[in-house]
Amino acid sequence: MKIYISVDLEGICGTTHWNEVTRGKEQYQEFQKQTTAEVVAACDGAFEGGASEIVIKDGHDSACNIIAAELPRKTQLIRGWSRHPYMMMQGLDHSFDAAFMIGYHSLAGSDGNPLSHTMSTKIVKITINDYPASEFLINWYTALFEKVPVVFVSGDRMLCDHAAELQPGIETVAVKEGSGDSTINIHPVSACEKITETACKALSLVRPDYLVELPPEFTATVTYSKTQDAYKASFFPGASLISACTVSFAATDYFDLLRFFLFNI
Repeated sequence: MKIYISVDLEGICGTTHWNEVTRGKEQYQEFQKQTTAEVVAACDGAFEGGASEIVIKDGHDSACNIIAAELPRKTQLIRGWSRHPYMMMQGLDHSFDAAFMIGYHSLAGSDGNPLSHTMSTKIVKITINDYPASEFLINWYTALFEKVPVVFVSGDRMLCDHAAELQPGIETVAVKEGSGDSTINIHPVSACEKITETACKALSLVRPDYLVELPPEFTATVTYSKTQDAYKASFFPGASLISACTVSFAATDYFDLLRFFLFNI
């Protein structure tokens, strides 16, 4: 069984402020280690559940956060950004049996996490077919595009509830929840234990009836914090400026929408 794991940091146990998830800041190394520990925990659960191969995409900021030497030997790690439209799902294809998402976070404008955002802090809001879009939603659609089921996600509680609403039956581990500019966290060791246990359990969802169908067409809006970013994005082929800060783009092929995001977020 071949498993894909996409990893972010803002949904890792304990992360609360930007200096904890930014390379070069004093507090970063503590949470780099916790991120790596949660990824290892997910790998351990996957191998226990029958995985024979795991590919991990470091999907945060520089995409060079996970400590490779601490990963299990039967894994591959994708570091850095190729600039492929799959972005945080780089390397995913239909050969994978299932996907996990570790350290994911609530969407822009929500109060589920002090670090909530969608793709970029310059973005106020993204919608797809009038539904507020998170990074989970964008990347879940990418997995569906490749016919790969996303069976497990960990992160903040609001994100986990959001994922369960979109994909009924998905296994989740909420390692924290937001409260204003603070987070309430479970113990970091407990987070890893729960991730291992749930990742193993999640592989039982790998069956044909679990996959859902992508929508037949997509209309996205991106609202920027600065008018000049919206103005620039409006010149992408097929895009339209619908207000001073908002651009709309429609497509029937999800890959075309991802291409729009790649060049405009």
